[in-house]
Amino acid sequence: MITRDGAKEVAITTLTFGAAGIACAWAALNVSAWFWIGAVPTLLLWGFVLSFFRDPPRTIPDAPGLMVSPADGKVTEIARLEDGWPGIDEPVLKISIFLSVFNVHVNRAPCNGVVLGTLYERGEFLDVRHPESGMRNERNSITIDPDADYGPIIVRQIAGLVARRIVCHIDKGDRVTRGARFGMIKFGSRTDLIVPASSRLEPAVKLGDTVRGGATILMRPGA
Repeated sequence: MITRDGAKEVAITTLTFGAAGIACAWAALNVSAWFWIGAVPTLLLWGFVLSFFRDPPRTIPDAPGLMVSPADGKVTEIARLEDGWPGIDEPVLKISIFLSVFNVHVNRAPCNGVVLGTLYERGEFLDVRHPESGMRNERNSITIDPDADYGPIIVRQIAGLVARRIVCHIDKGDRVTRGARFGMIKFGSRTDLIVPASSRLEPAVKLGDTVRGGATILMRPGA
């Protein structure tokens, strides 16, 4: 499956690199092996774009109270922030997920709930592993009121060194369901999940874990 958010890029790449690669491959088989010099890189680039915009189906956990991962990638930060977060006036727990260009980049809702608002902010394009990227890069914050009584939670889409466009299809008043697709970040990026410490949600992952959007349990209710 290819995400609809990549339709333009996939079409352009198919008409250019895909067509050129196929033509060179035909020439390599029928005219001269030298044409493989053009066929291989163009076909690899075409395949990369198709792979980047892939949107595989996921099995969504259905146990109550869980927060699933909003993105595919690697867990790079698990932190408790005592000073709170804009929109959450108390200590919070933040989990950050780094998405390389080889990960699925479709974002998914971590829980059932209603969108309280979204906030898009222009910014720089630092590498998302830079400690200040979360505050300086292009980003989009989505505040959700979960059905479970956890208070507001925040999902942040953060553009990276390569990324240049954040896509979000939900807005204030929309209802989301756990694991449902709501957008993507095109090329390398980061996604954060921020919850109030009073929710008593605890990380179900550790640093360095690989997670899958909608399928991996990121947080679960504690004791």
